[in-house]
Amino acid sequence: MQQDTKIEVKNLNLYIGKQHILKDINVSIPSNKITVIMGPSGCGKTTLLKSLNRLTDLYPEMKVTGMILIDGEDVFHPIEDITMIRQKMGLLSQRPYPLPMNIQKNVAYGLRISGRKRRKGIDKRVERYLQMVGLWDEVKDRLKDPASTLSIGQQQRLCLARGLAVDPQIILADEPTSALDPLSSQIIEQKFVELKEHYTIVVVTHILRQAKRIADNIVFMYLGEVIEQGPADEVLNNPQEEKTKAYLKGGLY
Repeated sequence: MQQDTKIEVKNLNLYIGKQHILKDINVSIPSNKITVIMGPSGCGKTTLLKSLNRLTDLYPEMKVTGMILIDGEDVFHPIEDITMIRQKMGLLSQRPYPLPMNIQKNVAYGLRISGRKRRKGIDKRVERYLQMVGLWDEVKDRLKDPASTLSIGQQQRLCLARGLAVDPQIILADEPTSALDPLSSQIIEQKFVELKEHYTIVVVTHILRQAKRIADNIVFMYLGEVIEQGPADEVLNNPQEEKTKAYLKGGLY
């Protein structure tokens, strides 16, 4: 595994019954970059993302073979602690799911499950993570308000702050702007670009314009297979595979 590779997927296959969903996936995801997994709907992007932190374990009907190495350690190894694996990876879903509590407690929850108990330290860290996602100035006078009173774009940033509070190394984002307005989407994209200095970020999207704006690295999937991958400039501007070329031209959906 190359020194700057954070995640390496080797010969990953995933089945639901007799249906072959992910087919011999081999992917390298570099550290401190934004890797975008793109492709048409139903091509396996989200399934691949869920495999990285073993969310596939939640579906007994799924059978997975192959290896996913995080810093060289296979997440499927029997001795690996699933809770610790997931704690390494903050997950941002398509729609925000703030906890049914106030704004401050949403972020504090992430801190407490990562082992921090002292109130004074928690308050400072809540402020820090809300600042990191650009939300502090908007909510500092209403921290005791229910998280549900925030706009959906603010809720998504709150969920990002909660995810960062568990000290992950990796941020996984599954079409994180699909439910947001253009301004909120822009803010999330900007935050990802800022955060990659400290985190490895993997974003699933079917929005080609978004991939062009934020990606350092591209993985293009089609019908459960990785068709092409590499630096974003190379894949987007000089694709080698015909299916990639067709998708970029809008002829492959």
